Amino acid sequence: MASLVNEHVRYEPDEVPPPLVALGAGAQAAALIVAPVVLTVVIVVRIAGASESYLVWGVFAAMMVCGLTTALQAARIGRFGSGHVLIMGTSGAFIAVSVAALQLAGPAKLATLVVISSLFQFLLAARLSLLRRIFTPTVAGVVIMLITATVTPVIFDSLTQVPEGTDKAAAPLAAGATLLVVAGLILRGPPSLRLWSPVLGVAAGCAVGAPFGLYDTGTVQDASWFGAPLADWPGFDLKPDAAFWALLPAFAVVTLVGAIETIGDGVAIQRVSRRRPPATDFQVVQGALNADGTGNLLSGLAGTLPNTTYSTSISLAEVTGIGARRVGIIIGAIIFALAFFPKIAALLIAIPSPVAAAYIMILLALLFVQGMRIVIQDGVDHRKALVAGLSFWLGVGFQNGWIFPDLLGDGFLAILLGNGMTSGAIAAVIMMLFLELTGPRRKRLRVELDDETLPRVSDFLRDFAIGAGWNASAAERLVLVGEETLRSMSSEDQDMPAGRRLVATARSLGREAEVEFIAAAGGENLEDRLAYLGEAPEVTDEREISFRLLRHLSTSVSHQKYHDVEIVSVRVAAGRGGEQPEAHS
Repeated sequence: MASLVNEHVRYEPDEVPPPLVALGAGAQAAALIVAPVVLTVVIVVRIAGASESYLVWGVFAAMMVCGLTTALQAARIGRFGSGHVLIMGTSGAFIAVSVAALQLAGPAKLATLVVISSLFQFLLAARLSLLRRIFTPTVAGVVIMLITATVTPVIFDSLTQVPEGTDKAAAPLAAGATLLVVAGLILRGPPSLRLWSPVLGVAAGCAVGAPFGLYDTGTVQDASWFGAPLADWPGFDLKPDAAFWALLPAFAVVTLVGAIETIGDGVAIQRVSRRRPPATDFQVVQGALNADGTGNLLSGLAGTLPNTTYSTSISLAEVTGIGARRVGIIIGAIIFALAFFPKIAALLIAIPSPVAAAYIMILLALLFVQGMRIVIQDGVDHRKALVAGLSFWLGVGFQNGWIFPDLLGDGFLAILLGNGMTSGAIAAVIMMLFLELTGPRRKRLRVELDDETLPRVSDFLRDFAIGAGWNASAAERLVLVGEETLRSMSSEDQDMPAGRRLVATARSLGREAEVEFIAAAGGENLEDRLAYLGEAPEVTDEREISFRLLRHLSTSVSHQKYHDVEIVSVRVAAGRGGEQPEAHS
């Protein structure tokens, strides 16, 4: 097996880089993140037509919250935070629903919706293992694609938002310069320069637009060097009117989709932050989700847009080789401190709308492809293809008023289904639930983990295999897989840990059987042992024999560890009649 050591990693999360290295890396990352944080708020407030005072407050609050939660992600206090450098920033996924909330009900209602929807993220973090069959990769990918389809028309309108009397060439030239620089650097720029593409592209767009009067330097000159716009906090609107109930599902859906994006970032950051990449520790992922939920809660309390983890964190770790959590704390501290320098915020707020819209367009294009990739990586059969395709086009149809607009009217249903992301997500979840409920029934066994567990699980799997029409040899092979899985899950000092309950399920999936073991979290991660098994020079104990047998007998093994539960899923090739399934090495 090829070496799994990533020599490019200079500092792992628990290592301490020299102070100057940590400060330099933190300052570089903060400089990269501040502009996207501010631009997302600017584009939402301008599209919605909210007041200039709310724009100043929204930018101030967003920078504060992003700084605090970036530090929390790195510090990892209890179950809050990933313990890695996951930079937090305002979420582009919330652009469309935030614009709708501001236009329909104002900043106070937006704040209330963000606070309430953040609770869904805490629920997902706490019960991530239970919701995994509902919020599948197919559902997540479709919703991400629908987010871009919902936001893009709004962004196109912003491309032409310039002061009255401005030269007609100003907007296309400024937006075009931004697109050319950002896209050019992403397509052909070196990795170190590619990270700076947003900053350089926005700077190029502002430089082109300045001679036309697009960049207002007056607001920058008038801004003070130090201060906080505390008088502009919008407060809350707790009245549960029709707009509130119609918008809440959209906010909940986007919150859960943002959480799914955070799951992806929480998985990826573990891979790029260590010299010897481990199998995914879902306790780290749950910590990232809890910190993300805390950021959304604080954003609502502060009256600004929700935030999320930025995938830029992964690129920064890969380019710099620095995954030390101390750097993450420094990044958060710098972003938080910059919130109290209004002149810096004014420099970013003055960025022309065509320039900001051009930059957001590129982010949306990449986000759309990310959604496609999530759907494809989950495997696309005829069922998932229908779920993805039909959900997407239903969402687009409702968003553009092409589907029974007269029947929806102007009330609750019009607001609820008129958001393409909400209507598409509802369709996708309903179809996935239908597939789950009408699919092959799972046979279940619930037992206490004790000395009698192994024979009871063996009898359960043997009965399942015989009932599914497997031959005797294949049935015993399935039993052997179950035995080795249980041995692999057990702790080193005892065969079956006391006080733990086990739920075993089995179902047929075409020519395979899927067996799932669910128990209280504990022990080492099985995927780690399977990944590194080839590096072991010899079999040292009986447990190593179990790992080797399990890898040989099964077609796939997935081990997920959460705070509340440990899940091992094993797939085994089926044998029917006189067939003898092949072993997989």
